[in-house]
Amino acid sequence: MKFVVPFFVMLGMLASFGARAADPVTEAINQAYAPYRVALFRTNSQAQAESEQAMAQARQAWQAILDRFAAQPPIPYDRDPEFRASLNAVVKVYEQAAGEVGQGKLVQAHETLEQARDIMAELRRRNGVVVFSDHMNAYHTEMEHVLQQGTAMTSSPQAMLTLVQRVGVLEYLAQRLRSEAPKALLGDAEFDAALHALETSVAALQRAAMNQDVTAAREALGRLKGPYSRMFLKFG
Repeated sequence: MKFVVPFFVMLGMLASFGARAADPVTEAINQAYAPYRVALFRTNSQAQAESEQAMAQARQAWQAILDRFAAQPPIPYDRDPEFRASLNAVVKVYEQAAGEVGQGKLVQAHETLEQARDIMAELRRRNGVVVFSDHMNAYHTEMEHVLQQGTAMTSSPQAMLTLVQRVGVLEYLAQRLRSEAPKALLGDAEFDAALHALETSVAALQRAAMNQDVTAAREALGRLKGPYSRMFLKFG
């Protein structure tokens, strides 16, 4: 069944769940992150028209940040000499991705858009700002490593021991998603269901790895990304 949600309805839901920030720049980035996540989702689902619409919204939201803060950012970004360069770097990523979307190269556009997530995260890191998205990003990085190395880590009983280790890291990062979630999200039933699905996917992989069950491990690997993607779309 194809997942269809009207774009502006989705955008409103995403913005309402953004982590509340203590400074106006981080708050603005959190809000602009909502259409960015939609753009990632749409390009990954090979939806041409929806990708074009999402890219336009993401670019508009980010341009508003430049217009408002690039010349004179407030605390804690006011002493960051690379602040404006980081904002412009995201602009360039969006421009490239938009061009790729326009050419129908949605897979390439999705990969290009991933770069913006890293730029935003590094901008916050330099300035001592941590938001829930950073914990989602940490989980995503480890998940991608596990997925990329999954075949190799299920090739033999000895290799499965490596998978046990990597899943231990993934489990820890999943626990952080619960312990570091904003209070508003912890009280939300939909968030709890999404996080529970993610935790269940990790537990299934861990159980298969511990049991040295190659078939079950590969099946669990195939079910790892879905729960994360759904959680990221709305809460990431």
